Amino acid sequence: MTHPFRIVAAGDSTLIVEFADRIDPVINGAAIALAEAIQAAHLSGVRDVAPTYRSVAVHFDPLHTDLDALVKRIERDTASIQPAAADATEPIRVPVCYAGECAPDLASVAVFAGVTEAEAVRLHTSRVYRVFMLGFTPGFAYMGSVDSRIAVPRLPVPRVVVPAGSVGIAGVQTGIYPASTPGGWQIVGRTPVRPFALSRSEPFLFRPGDAVQFHAIDASEYARLQNRR
Repeated sequence: MTHPFRIVAAGDSTLIVEFADRIDPVINGAAIALAEAIQAAHLSGVRDVAPTYRSVAVHFDPLHTDLDALVKRIERDTASIQPAAADATEPIRVPVCYAGECAPDLASVAVFAGVTEAEAVRLHTSRVYRVFMLGFTPGFAYMGSVDSRIAVPRLPVPRVVVPAGSVGIAGVQTGIYPASTPGGWQIVGRTPVRPFALSRSEPFLFRPGDAVQFHAIDASEYARLQNRR
């Protein structure tokens, strides 16, 4: 299936391939498939390829790249991409403690939704989320889409420090902070799982297109798993 797209220049060393301007698994699948096709081609001069929700950035060395040939290759690959089915992968299950200091914003999320905290947790854990893209900091996976009832906006004033492993919600997105960083997402839990670790042979736990599902654990199980890391 061919998706409408356009190619725009971002400076003299980056091309952006833009698909439809919306959060959509099908559009995202096209972006991911195109990025994988360009990466697999090992084109001369191409330095990096980064898919987003609905676009692909192709970074290249202008001194070692035939720009016309690169544009033609992108056009050809875009016309022939075959995105993977959204349900083709088994969800990565992520344990989350939704209690106490691990969940400083859970109460306000529940108030926003007009439900109990237990129901807010159920709403967050009942869905299988798609990893649309990675960004912000190494390993941060932007996932969606959350149930509309708990799709709270970002905090009006971001926190200076959000602990590593914090699980947050921002609108229809949810995600895990891989490291202690500033952040404005509403924190509903914390996981002992590390989305990014240089000590692993594959540092990144998540890749664009992956499926993820959270499941609730209590504080003692969180502590046990945290100590095993």
